[in-house]
Amino acid sequence: MNKNGWGITISCDDCRMQSTSACDDCVVSFLLRDDEQVEQTPLVLDLDQVRVVRLLGKAGLVPDLRYDVAS
Repeated sequence: MNKNGWGITISCDDCRMQSTSACDDCVVSFLLRDDEQVEQTPLVLDLDQVRVVRLLGKAGLVPDLRYDVAS
């Protein structure tokens, strides 16, 4: 987290999109993929990192974040 405490923790285990085709085109899968498997370790991003991921996605350099917390 940054000094203001803003950020997100992304866990595939908590994602409503887990085990769907959305995983194939998610930046989390893209960043954590290892031999076609996604590690089950949560990804923690501070606010600045979230902004960078969104900018890279908008520029088409990485897939978009498709994380959607299951309620």
